[in-house]
Amino acid sequence: MGGKPVIRGTRVPIETILRKLGAGLSTETIIADHPRLTPEDIQAAQAFAADYLADEDVVFG
Repeated sequence: MGGKPVIRGTRVPIETILRKLGAGLSTETIIADHPRLTPEDIQAAQAFAADYLADEDVVFG
């Protein structure tokens, strides 16, 4: 996946999950699109993003 982080045991990039959540898709819809995912995988993707951003300087506006 070009070095992008993926959900363990899948080839689903975390970016894909986050973009789908950002577009308003529900956890259930994402899992329907990617049946190997679990609700815990979706939560792990969000936690990963939060941890990643916690170490970054974010500039608003």
